[in-house]
Amino acid sequence: MAKKIKVLLAKLGLDVHNRGIITVAKELGDAGMEIVYIGNSLPREIVQTAIQEDVDVIGVSSLGGAHLTLGKPLIDIARQEGLTDSVVFVIGGVFPPDDTVRLKESGFDAVFTPGATRDEIVHTVQGLVEKKTI
Repeated sequence: MAKKIKVLLAKLGLDVHNRGIITVAKELGDAGMEIVYIGNSLPREIVQTAIQEDVDVIGVSSLGGAHLTLGKPLIDIARQEGLTDSVVFVIGGVFPPDDTVRLKESGFDAVFTPGATRDEIVHTVQGLVEKKTI
């Protein structure tokens, strides 16, 4: 039996728009993944929890405009802790197109914007985890 993918989900910073991430948590859970949802958190808290929980994926949601100011520090802290080679990093939210490119350049493995389907999210996460565990 294959190992169950373990996903840590968090709202990045003080953003209170949580409907999307709760929906994604349910969709990933329904696809057989184990979900750890920690709500609103700052980058260091997210990384520390990821280490404690030994997760395969860190997924964050940002709809309040902090995706660059908190997203890059999240990746930087994770890189310092040695997580970026083994953990998948995804972010979802409403971002200007140029910011989507900047998020990928900063180290996010995938960026999901409104309109991303359940299948797209699930298959992308599964594929990225498979690549990082090879």
